[in-house]
Amino acid sequence: MNITVFNNLEKLYQKSAETFVELAEKSIQKHDKFVVALSGGSSPKAIFQLLATKEYAEKVEWSKVYFFWVDERWVSLDNDKSNAKMTFETLLNHVPVHQNHIFPMYKDGVEPEEFAKEYETQIRNVLGNDGVFDFILLGMGDDGHTASLFPGEEILNEKEKWVDAYYLKPQEMYRITLTAPIINNAENILVVAFGESKKHALNEVLNGAYNPQLYPLQLINKKDTFQFFTDEKAMS
Repeated sequence: MNITVFNNLEKLYQKSAETFVELAEKSIQKHDKFVVALSGGSSPKAIFQLLATKEYAEKVEWSKVYFFWVDERWVSLDNDKSNAKMTFETLLNHVPVHQNHIFPMYKDGVEPEEFAKEYETQIRNVLGNDGVFDFILLGMGDDGHTASLFPGEEILNEKEKWVDAYYLKPQEMYRITLTAPIINNAENILVVAFGESKKHALNEVLNGAYNPQLYPLQLINKKDTFQFFTDEKAMS
């Protein structure tokens, strides 16, 4: 595991965008495609906005990039709470991605649990049965959750499914998410988490006793290609 502590967020966002560009180049050289799963939230939004600028966008062979999502609120794609909507507005509408390489985690007229099975099939169609994403971008909530793997939820025990959906009672809404097994399969994982509010959970995830029911990010393997970008406020 590699932890990088930044003294300002602009540098963190820049390094995140550079990481995306570097991994895209390596993956495309290796097997002619770059398959990613992206998160929502304010941190990824800033990274996507950078990637859409000329400085970064010109360095990526976008026609060979495949976009999946790590998780999603079960809302329509035009809803402001949709992670996919945010990604389209900040990145996908501004770079020459093939539309059939984009796989939003939502579909009208289908139950979320049913679509979770369909989404797993979509992943298998691109990645095969090994299910190895080239790159997964994760965040961490103040409670230590990542993706839609929230503390105390049954989904934390999932060992077989790659994608699952469930009703999250505290938020009174359905969530659909990649599970820990498929996330852990990824070639490269980057977690971006910073700020004073993350301090307690971050300390527990990195240094505390293993208790993923309380701090779900602990489910994610801290292997050599696992990177953690944070700041001094979170690490103090």
